[in-house]
Amino acid sequence: MTIAKQMDFRSNLKKYFDMAFSGEPVIIPRKENRNVVILSEKEYKAMEKARNNEAYLKMLEESERQLREGKVIEKTMEELLAMEDE
Repeated sequence: MTIAKQMDFRSNLKKYFDMAFSGEPVIIPRKENRNVVILSEKEYKAMEKARNNEAYLKMLEESERQLREGKVIEKTMEELLAMEDE
């Protein structure tokens, strides 16, 4: 991980973009701790995928808990087909 001052970052955009693209995140400190991190799109997509997978797994765990506790609704095929027409 690299930390770059704002002025240096502005002067050397290509250098820091190339670093991020090669997998090294670049942090640009800002006032009031409003820092910015530059990542490659590949890194960003990997983080998004992990976050989405985590949310999906939590949803599955909740569904499994509800099933174990008997919190289910049973419908016949006829009832489901009737709901389709509504």
